[in-house]
Amino acid sequence: MATQEEIFLQRAAEARREGEAATLENVRQRCLRSEAAWLDMAARARRTDRMRVRAEEQKAAAAGGGGR
Repeated sequence: MATQEEIFLQRAAEARREGEAATLENVRQRCLRSEAAWLDMAARARRTDRMRVRAEEQKAAAAGGGGR
């Protein structure tokens, strides 16, 4: 199953391809804005995943380190 980040990156690539194929300038610009938004969402998903992993590691360290 694809992660959120992967899905967002796929959507960004689709928007880029649509923008490259567009003949109307306003459509091309809309696609470029869409691509930028999808890339931003992918970056946010990546940061969230990293923060989640870090929090889980800290929780595990706190649970395992208290019994000594």
